[in-house]
Amino acid sequence: MSLQSLVSFNKSNRRLILLLLASHLVWGCAVIGLWSTGQFIDSTLALWSGVFLGLQLYAAAQLILPALLLHPEARTRGFYLFWSGALIFSLWLVNQLPYQGSWQVVFLAFKSAMLLLVATIVGAALARYVKRLWEIVPVCIVMTLADFASWFKGPTSGFVSQIEHYYRTLEGPPPLVDIILVKLAFPGSASLAPVFGVSDWIMVVFFALVARQHGVNDNLFGNSGESQARRGQIGAYLPVSVLALFMANMLAQMTGLFIPALPIIALVMLLWYGLRHVLRR
Repeated sequence: MSLQSLVSFNKSNRRLILLLLASHLVWGCAVIGLWSTGQFIDSTLALWSGVFLGLQLYAAAQLILPALLLHPEARTRGFYLFWSGALIFSLWLVNQLPYQGSWQVVFLAFKSAMLLLVATIVGAALARYVKRLWEIVPVCIVMTLADFASWFKGPTSGFVSQIEHYYRTLEGPPPLVDIILVKLAFPGSASLAPVFGVSDWIMVVFFALVARQHGVNDNLFGNSGESQARRGQIGAYLPVSVLALFMANMLAQMTGLFIPALPIIALVMLLWYGLRHVLRR
């Protein structure tokens, strides 16, 4: 087995991955610009927080478009092990950068962009193993049960208290779980705030790619994301899974409670596919 077969992509996928990288860098710059704008807005208005969250998630949804055109490649286990290790090492390396001082927001914005990029690639890779559309039902059930179990009695319950304590006091180094949290801009915030985990975005992309593979238009704003991506169109793509993530985060903000996003994403997707099936019949 040659080294090239372990690390290389075909020409089409290589171009799309470079496009994904460039678009995520642009998204990071946009987050910085939005944070700067938010310094002039009254942070006591909950409406503005929802607007800022919606804008950033809507922009992030456009980042999925190149992934809809990725071609499946027959790869060995060594290929996935190599790139999994490379991505994990890259995330670790990014977290070694200094995040204090005037450059903190810049570092956090591009770290979040990198987390979204990694999640997009992982979600696209996982989606290729869904051979039949009905297979998302057990995926949603298992995902929901596992996340609730972790929330009540597992690691998530401990992580939540650690994150909450750190961001309330800002004392000492951030907990280890902070590495995998995507941070976004909010009005009046001194820095970017953690909003959701990398696993949430993995499943958002996963559902978008599964819909594309099975010819389902999950775009709430017209033509399918794949057709828009082939035409080079951006700005009119909002898959149901991104809306579900927005709903989960808004519910958490309005209640002031930690609410795991994955069960809500799973529930929204199941309801949407169920309603779609009923209407088609």
